[in-house]
Amino acid sequence: MELTPSDPRGRQLIQSYGADGFTIAGRRHDGAVLVFPDRTLPWAVSDIAKIVEEDFAAVLAADPPVEILLIGCGEKAEPVAPDLRARMRQAGVVIEATDTGAACRTFNVLVIENRRVGAALIPVP
Repeated sequence: MELTPSDPRGRQLIQSYGADGFTIAGRRHDGAVLVFPDRTLPWAVSDIAKIVEEDFAAVLAADPPVEILLIGCGEKAEPVAPDLRARMRQAGVVIEATDTGAACRTFNVLVIENRRVGAALIPVP
C-alpha cells in the first residue's frame, strides 16, 4: 500500500508498506523495522505474541525519548502482554498496537506534528 506523505522535510516518513517490507524516506527496508523521526533500524521480530522488553531496547534508549510507540502487528491488531505494556509505561512509553497500515499512517501524522513517536512495524503478509 502506498502512502502519500505531505511534508517530508528530512523526516523518516513511511511511503509504502507491503508483504516484504517498507519504503521509508525513499529507502527500501526488507522485513520488520523500528522507525523513529530521524532514523530507521532493522527489527528482529516477526511475531507480536513473542515480543519482550529487550526487543524495545532501541526505543528505550532513543534521544529524544519516545513517548508513543505504535506497534504495527501485521494484517490485524494483536494484544500486547499487559506486563510488557505496564513496564513500557513505567519507562514513559505508551504503546498503541494496531494493524501495520494504521500504524504507518498514524506514525506519519504524528511525525509531521513533531511528536516524540516511534513505530515497531511487522510487514503485512
